[in-house]
Amino acid sequence: MPQVFKALATISAWFLFIFGLFVVVITICPSLAWFKAFVTGVVSHTTGALQMQVYLAYAIGVASVTLSVVVMRLRQKLG
Repeated sequence: MPQVFKALATISAWFLFIFGLFVVVITICPSLAWFKAFVTGVVSHTTGALQMQVYLAYAIGVASVTLSVVVMRLRQKLG
């Protein structure tokens, strides 16, 4: 198997891993609003659509990290 495939698998795995971590961290930061509400005493209510977007972002981040692991396993089997 040519080394190009191994290099492409490595690049895609790192991209998926970094993208997944970035999405999870960006999603966690605004969802720490409960801490801000606790400190300031102001409670804001979120709608169901916003909560669904947060869950969807978590799912995308976790799926991306999982796919990066799958790609790295495939890279190992390329030999």
